[in-house]
Amino acid sequence: MHAAPEQKVYLTRLEEVFVITVRGETDHDDTEEFEAAWDAADQAALPTTAIDLSQVTFADSMLLNALLDARRRHVSGGRQLILLGPLPPAVSRLLTLSGTIDHFTIADTGPSLTS
Repeated sequence: MHAAPEQKVYLTRLEEVFVITVRGETDHDDTEEFEAAWDAADQAALPTTAIDLSQVTFADSMLLNALLDARRRHVSGGRQLILLGPLPPAVSRLLTLSGTIDHFTIADTGPSLTS
C-alpha cells in the first residue's frame, strides 16, 4: 500500500495578498498541485500573489517552469508576483543557473510568513 502524497502547496489570503507557501521537495509529480494554486490565485484576482519558497528543500525544472508560468499569468493579468525568501540554496541555484532570477521580484522576509 502506498502512502498518500504529502501536500506541498498551501494557500492563504492575507488582506490583499494571496499567499502560496511551498514546502519540501518539488518535482514533476507536483505539477497538478502548482497548476491548481495558480488557478486559485487567478480566481482570487488579488493585486499581489506572494510565493513563500523559504521551506523548499529540493527544486528542479518543474518548479522553474511553474514559477515562469505563474509570472506569465500575473503579468498578463496586471498583477504583481513576489517570491518570498530567504530563498533556499536549491531555489537560488535553480533561478541563477537558468538565468531567470532577474525576472522575479524577490523579498527576503526572515521567518516564513505562514510557519
